[in-house]
Amino acid sequence: MTTQPTTPAYLNPDLSPGERADDLVGRMTLEEKIGQMRHEAPAVARLGIPKYNWWNECLHGVARAGLATVFPQSIGLGATFDTDLLHRVATAISDEARAKHHATRGKDLFEKYFGLTFWSPNINIFRDPRWGRGQETYGEDPYLTARLGVAFIRGLQGDDAKHLKAAACAKHFAVHSGPESLRHEFDAVVSRRDLRETYLYAFEAAVREGHVEAIMGAYNRTNGEPCCASETLLKKTLRDEWGFDGHVVSDCGGVNDLHKNHKLVKTPQESAAMAVRNGLDLNCGGCFLHLAAAVHEGLLTEAELDTAVRHLMITRIRLGMFDPPASVKYTSIPADVVSCEKHVSLARQAARESIVLLKNNGVLPLSRDIRGIGVFGPVATDFDVLLGNYNGHASNMVTLLEGLTAAAGPAMYVNHCEGCHLYRTGPIKRSINWMVGQVDACIATVGITPVLEGEQGDAIETAESDGSGDRTGLGLPGSQKELLSTLKEKGKPLIVVATGGSPLDLAWAAEHADAVLMCWYPGQEGGAAVADVIFGDYNPAGRLPITFPKSVDQLPEFTDYNMAGRTYRYMEAEPLYRFGYGLSYTTFAYDGIEATAGEDEAISATVSATVTNTGGRDGDEVVQLYVRHTKCDWPAPRHALKGFQRIHLAAGESQRVEFELTSADLCLYDEEGKLTPPAGPVEVFLGGGQPDDPASGAVKTILNARS
Repeated sequence: MTTQPTTPAYLNPDLSPGERADDLVGRMTLEEKIGQMRHEAPAVARLGIPKYNWWNECLHGVARAGLATVFPQSIGLGATFDTDLLHRVATAISDEARAKHHATRGKDLFEKYFGLTFWSPNINIFRDPRWGRGQETYGEDPYLTARLGVAFIRGLQGDDAKHLKAAACAKHFAVHSGPESLRHEFDAVVSRRDLRETYLYAFEAAVREGHVEAIMGAYNRTNGEPCCASETLLKKTLRDEWGFDGHVVSDCGGVNDLHKNHKLVKTPQESAAMAVRNGLDLNCGGCFLHLAAAVHEGLLTEAELDTAVRHLMITRIRLGMFDPPASVKYTSIPADVVSCEKHVSLARQAARESIVLLKNNGVLPLSRDIRGIGVFGPVATDFDVLLGNYNGHASNMVTLLEGLTAAAGPAMYVNHCEGCHLYRTGPIKRSINWMVGQVDACIATVGITPVLEGEQGDAIETAESDGSGDRTGLGLPGSQKELLSTLKEKGKPLIVVATGGSPLDLAWAAEHADAVLMCWYPGQEGGAAVADVIFGDYNPAGRLPITFPKSVDQLPEFTDYNMAGRTYRYMEAEPLYRFGYGLSYTTFAYDGIEATAGEDEAISATVSATVTNTGGRDGDEVVQLYVRHTKCDWPAPRHALKGFQRIHLAAGESQRVEFELTSADLCLYDEEGKLTPPAGPVEVFLGGGQPDDPASGAVKTILNARS
């Protein structure tokens, strides 16, 4: 009688991922385990484990892997204040990720950027506008970042009870936001209060609410401990306190930094052992090649390796990599979903929602009955300005000039003149003079592009950029300001369209231009979206996710991670534009605010108000809820965002909005980093911006929360 072979437990889909991983790891040799802990994991043929590259990116679309829908850069997505949109964008991205992954498996393509483990989103806090990678974040506010980050993670990972659609990774853990030139050696020293209130807040939400599958350790140290080998961050906080059950990956080359730059140990094997011992599972880089030596030298036990490999195998099992393809519903997503019409339409909607109207004296929206427009400036035909960084490549990219030309139609004169170089100084082109005479309005496209800001090594050195990726100033580079002044002198309406992934000094435009738009790095449909707003086919409602200071003179030292003087929560100086600010082509009014304390023992409240569109156009309003503590024994935030809703109202329509505030929303972090009940009444504000913004229409109530 022939005995049928027994199916290994790790291939049994009826068992839990943990049980399957235990069986699989138990079958591996030491060398096989170590191989699986590198981002370029080799195949283990005898166990049916194919080779796999863990490195993939998808901040705003599947990146670096050819054709993909390119959505607005993350900072632009932050400006939407729209969690539903973020979820839909991430769902589209994960659709394309799955489709590309399975299409390339047929070609035996297992290289990086084609897997299912994505090192996105970046939920660091954009604490200083000089940071070149701030464009990758959702802005300066922990609450906004947490809500958008959770929505993105859920969209990316899917809603199937058995399998992940893709594995999201929240990065960079923790207290990481420049300077880029010092990131491999810097020690970010922070108070317990700032750590919890600002730097860990979104990461905790990503773990507890988003159930994010991976966390990436940062290059820097935090309070003396290297983030890629921090017992405090990776063990005590992430796993013991928050209950994280995914895997932890290093930033690329981050483990080598332990001996090369942080100088905490002397050898690669000591660095590798230190990282694994303190909670790191996967190494992007080559330092884990020294793990065998670390075990043989007694620096690490094989049991400690088993824990790390188990975490990694659980992720691969959750992704369905050891299950028959037919049993994983996401394997059936067809290849033609990539850059499909639905996703391109969503990219355009995301770009529309991201645009912030900073000024309008009534010139916008432009009528299509005008004779013609002149499009000026160095970014009108620039493709890079659409892309940001960590981007994919679309089959059709709509530049600002193309979008405006298409929207103007055949019966309107449109001409273009660059006017000046992006960042070099020089005379303004004389052809501007006759061009302006032919048009009824001038649209000046100015700002910065990813050439001038980004990750270490991505940006060039100019008067406003230090070459490391960070910026040294906030001004418009080169002769761009002179271009604006020249256009203004011609006497035609001047509309400024600004691009960039970080705050700009737009003080001249705020005073002299007729209208100012901030459109960030708006993705493949950016030009179409800008034209939609300028010609009134879309009513703008984006809000600034970061404060625009008047100059760097209003900022603390870049290397100082103390939150005092930073972001709208602690900045005392009057900025150029506030966090949460943005105008519309219609107007909104707030009234009838009510706050009711919760009935149980926990500190909680329900806050509501009526919002009315009092203008003549349909439009979106971003309702923002801020809390302010009237009494505190330590430096508390001036006020803090604790709720937002983006709602659509027809002209004349009213809607009652309601927010549920939890104990965490109403309490404050004390000097020890512990949530502490209010010491006095809490002021609650509802409006279209911050409480101290006259344009917000904010209404106020007092909540006497139980202590």
